[in-house]
Amino acid sequence: MSEPGFDADFPAHVERALEKFLCEAGDPIRAIEPITGPGVDALSEFVLGGGKRLRPTFAWWGWRGAGGDPDGPDADGVLQAVASLELVQACALIHDDLMDSSDSRRGSPTVHVAFAKRHADHGWLGSAAGFGQAAAVLLGDLALAWADDMFAAAPLPAQTLAAARPAWRAMRTEVLAGQYLDVHTQATGDASPEAALRIDRLKTAAYTVQRPLHLGAALAGADDRLIGALLSFGRDLGVAFQLRDDLLGVFGDPSITGKPAGDDLREGKRTLLLALGMELAGAQGRQADATVIADAVGDKDLTEDAVTEVREALTGVGAVAAVERRIEDLTSAALDSLDAAELAEPAPTRLRELAVQATQRKY
Repeated sequence: MSEPGFDADFPAHVERALEKFLCEAGDPIRAIEPITGPGVDALSEFVLGGGKRLRPTFAWWGWRGAGGDPDGPDADGVLQAVASLELVQACALIHDDLMDSSDSRRGSPTVHVAFAKRHADHGWLGSAAGFGQAAAVLLGDLALAWADDMFAAAPLPAQTLAAARPAWRAMRTEVLAGQYLDVHTQATGDASPEAALRIDRLKTAAYTVQRPLHLGAALAGADDRLIGALLSFGRDLGVAFQLRDDLLGVFGDPSITGKPAGDDLREGKRTLLLALGMELAGAQGRQADATVIADAVGDKDLTEDAVTEVREALTGVGAVAAVERRIEDLTSAALDSLDAAELAEPAPTRLRELAVQATQRKY
């Protein structure tokens, strides 16, 4: 039986499950080859060093809404299965930071930067940057491998895990496909709103909300109708969540977002906010604003003053207001799908709260 109170402060339960698994997974390789210790420790610190635990939380409420019993014999196993999503997230973030050449996350050096410094501090042979990049690739791969291990080892009946495997497989594939679509769009310079929305649907909506909900509901034996309603809810909410993140990426407080202001601009992310900014500036004949926005995208040396100019341009042409309207419309559509799902309480209430938290965060 599970310990009481899984519904209350669920992220704290996820934290404990991750801490236990990471210790059990890391100890054997440390014993076999102690030189791997710093890498294993770095991955554990990265996973346990913060995060909202959104993916496991959506999965848990998908399970609860489909009839999962928090006091039943499967609750502990479901907790472990959904907590494994945080290891997939760790893989995605470590690799994303490397691909975007990001220097910091959550106020600390990114993995590739930290290991490049380790190389330089020890005066090792070869390129410090190359060593940091290799370490980040390997630690991200380790996180993904351990995610599979944690999910597969969840103490649940074989048929229960088998029912959730289609969602698990789809989620892993979709997040990697979304990552590739993101870098491809940056490389080709596709600045269209349609391209930005394709990335949002695949990289964020599917991976952050849709598949976690699908996974949780499948663990509870949900039928196709219920899963379909949850997928609709997750699609619209996930895109709205990403659009809010896009706004925070340009307007957000670094102490809240964990990344320097304007980093999305420096990394060349082709967001809907920027796509609409360019489109609206062109339609209004505001060439100066269009140039300010276009020149900022991918500028690694973008200054704070330049970020301020981009903010003013995006606001002035109406792009910020347009994205806010889309967030509002998508959130409303998502909540309609949630109502149609007819989930067991308290799941609808909690999911509605999560929707508000995810889409109404301010700068």
